Amino acid sequence: MSEWYSKGTFAECLDRAAENWGPREALVHEGRRISFAELKTEVDTVARGLIALGVGRNDKVTLWMPNRPEWVYAFFALSKIGAIVVPANTRFRANDLEYVVRQSDSTTLITVDRSGPVDYLALTRAVIPEIASNPHTALDSEKFPALERVIVLGSDVPSGAIAWSDMVARGRAVTAASLRDRVRRVKPDDTTLIMYTSGTTGFPKGVMHCHNLQRNVVDIANRLGYRSSDVILMNWPLFHVLGLYLGPLFTVCVGTRMVLTTIFDPVESLQLIECERVTRLWGFESQLDALTTHPELDAFDLASLRSGLGVVGMPSSEPAARRAYDLLCPIVSGYGMTETGAGIAIGYPEAPKEDAWLTSGYALPGIEFKVIDPATGSPVADGEQGELCVRGYSLMQGYYKKPEETAKTIDQAGWLHTGDLTTQREDGSIRFLGRIKDLLKVGGENVDPAEVELFLSAHPAVDQIQIVGVPDKRLSEVACACVIPKPGHAVAQDDLAAFCEGKLARFKTPRHMVTMDEFPMTASGKPQKVKLRALAIKALQLGDD
Repeated sequence: MSEWYSKGTFAECLDRAAENWGPREALVHEGRRISFAELKTEVDTVARGLIALGVGRNDKVTLWMPNRPEWVYAFFALSKIGAIVVPANTRFRANDLEYVVRQSDSTTLITVDRSGPVDYLALTRAVIPEIASNPHTALDSEKFPALERVIVLGSDVPSGAIAWSDMVARGRAVTAASLRDRVRRVKPDDTTLIMYTSGTTGFPKGVMHCHNLQRNVVDIANRLGYRSSDVILMNWPLFHVLGLYLGPLFTVCVGTRMVLTTIFDPVESLQLIECERVTRLWGFESQLDALTTHPELDAFDLASLRSGLGVVGMPSSEPAARRAYDLLCPIVSGYGMTETGAGIAIGYPEAPKEDAWLTSGYALPGIEFKVIDPATGSPVADGEQGELCVRGYSLMQGYYKKPEETAKTIDQAGWLHTGDLTTQREDGSIRFLGRIKDLLKVGGENVDPAEVELFLSAHPAVDQIQIVGVPDKRLSEVACACVIPKPGHAVAQDDLAAFCEGKLARFKTPRHMVTMDEFPMTASGKPQKVKLRALAIKALQLGDD
């Protein structure tokens, strides 16, 4: 079937953006202002450096650094030379990083020495101790047989790693013709991205996408009426599907100016909206809540804001969505997941105000929805709850090295089964109600209870453990550990937190713990998590509003 959108690569998008908007600002970060022309130059410089180091076509490269211009340079440079980018969550700790680097078969890890309070180099040394002693020309690790090099941005570079500046210097020997030859060999349908998302098996899964996901970006821009004069505040992490799509990819595909923050801070965000005249705002429920409830909100001039996109729509997000609409700017809601694209359902700007919190949006062009009874697979009537299934151009290519998981998720008719509980109105809009799977969403981050349970089961005082989600005013939902201690042992929440420190990401670490004598079980002998959650909420006196 022919499509209206002409396929292309990220390199073509970037080059076209530099040609169309060369002298205009593309990126602003902590006082650094980078034009579209400068962005292309920096990307090409990094691309030549990566070629000089031997990064090959289809090599997987883990990119583990916080938001900064070099993240953007590395992302586009890697995709330009045909490598596959593996963005790693900056909140990962030793166990998480080890799994992603090994499971992805990464040949290269790119990181920073330190950012704020986080010592990335110390964590990298803990996972790959060889970088402290091996000559960087011959990294050899039994734990990571595919890993050939570690590149470190910063002044503290161990002997077994390569300095970012040294990589750039080596790239000067690579000719422009050699770079063009690499770029020409990259095709739109080539895998260019593996993004890790938690699943139901206890371990993250690598979601593969090709360059064609740029159409998803353009479709979102068209739905929301974006123009190249818009200014986007990007305070989401770039490793996140929404941060990447609606940040750097929006910039090169649409021509918007991206104001990038290293982390989300409500005061900094409000200051930047005012001084940079931001016109478009993105936000999870937790971020919108932090902005709209900040005591200094009225002190800032936010008149430049034209609209916002909120990842809202479920009943619990209604208060934050209402406040954002009234206090910040008109917003629309959206829905998406890593496997389907950044946003496959987006609201219409001209829709009734209430749609911002009563729906999760309408399908974008080229996307089909159906809501089914998860037990029978039969479609449910409009307004009835069921599992959302999605079909269309933006679906993932599959899970990396997990063909069975891929087959379970995408059926033979091409429908991707999301595992999300939704309803669909007669007008086609959907509303996300929660997860049929046990997946938790902590401040926008996916947390797989099975992964946390597997890790904490090694605690010497834990006999049995189940992880459930409980309400949290700031993060919407956090993990709670339901624990049956071993006979003669006692365990406290602080003990679990200490056990996780430095090994499990903080957003995965349980914020609460409830001790139990037994778990409510199904007739088949499985813990009933719905009942467990209710018991935990009652014991913690949290309420469930």
